Amino acid sequence: MILRRYKSSDCNAIISLFRETVHTVNRKDYTRDQCDAWAPAEIDVGPWDALLSSHKTLVAVEGETIVGFADMDETGYLDHLYVRAGFLRRGIATALCDALESTIPRKLYTTHASITSRPFFEARGYTVVKEQQVRRHGVLLTNYVMQKRAP
Repeated sequence: MILRRYKSSDCNAIISLFRETVHTVNRKDYTRDQCDAWAPAEIDVGPWDALLSSHKTLVAVEGETIVGFADMDETGYLDHLYVRAGFLRRGIATALCDALESTIPRKLYTTHASITSRPFFEARGYTVVKEQQVRRHGVLLTNYVMQKRAP
């Protein structure tokens, strides 16, 4: 596996990975309606590309397959972290986070973690600031505002 910078030509594959991950990995913690609201069948590529291009976005690639991606803004906010279902527990998420944190040094990192990803972030030293309900396409989803102080 290699990590590389995001390119706009990656966007469709990343959206597909995102949808697949939400509907498989996150499905154990969220209902079908919640997953459909979070990762709908139709996602506008333009706003995704603009967001991923404006953040430090890294893509994990194995062979020709994008197996994960993550992005962080300049404030230390980790916006997305997704790993393809068949590639979990191989250190991909850890490598993505380590790389972003090393290239965007901050005293404090923040993320909004899903129920599914909360244990991963806790293992990285993040603590829950608050549980919250977010509305996506009229459906409520639980997630956690989490923060980590840099050593």
